[in-house]
Amino acid sequence: MNVYDFDQTIYEPDSSYSFFLYCLKHHTRPVLSVIPEALLLLIKYRRGEAEAAVLKEQLFSYLSYLSDIESEVERFWDTHRQNIGQWYLDRRRNDDVIISASPEFLLRPMAERLGVQLIATPMDPYSGRIRGKNCHDWEKVRRFRERFPGAHVERFYSDSLSDAPMAELADEAFLVRKGKCVPWPTAGR
Repeated sequence: MNVYDFDQTIYEPDSSYSFFLYCLKHHTRPVLSVIPEALLLLIKYRRGEAEAAVLKEQLFSYLSYLSDIESEVERFWDTHRQNIGQWYLDRRRNDDVIISASPEFLLRPMAERLGVQLIATPMDPYSGRIRGKNCHDWEKVRRFRERFPGAHVERFYSDSLSDAPMAELADEAFLVRKGKCVPWPTAGR
């Protein structure tokens, strides 16, 4: 099996950011209402004073004002599917796994359209609250092993060196930059 990060790997740019902008256009007031607190948290996050999960929950707190999240997400993917990289579509396999820190409710419809498995951050789509842990770094490995115990990872693809724990599981790993795949740096492997 091959395992892929999602944002800025097979999807450009970042799906959470794209969905935020989509909702800003279609639900301006609710989205604008969360921005002041999100900006404060962003400053704290960059200083190391706030966790990514707290910032993510604040950014997605506008969801509590929307009535039909599932339909919004489907409409979003109807207009953003073209952001899935052709390089990925050309090599997609039925046993692929997408593993991402983005919210599961947001990525699930696209994973289903692609016909692949998904592991992502469990988030309540009606409140923006994370249920459990943000799926990044070592949490990706823990959740992958929980879901696919003993699975053999042939190749892993990501845009970020923070995914080194997942890269360690694979026979081969690749950094992806705008659809170009290069071998994962060997230091530490």
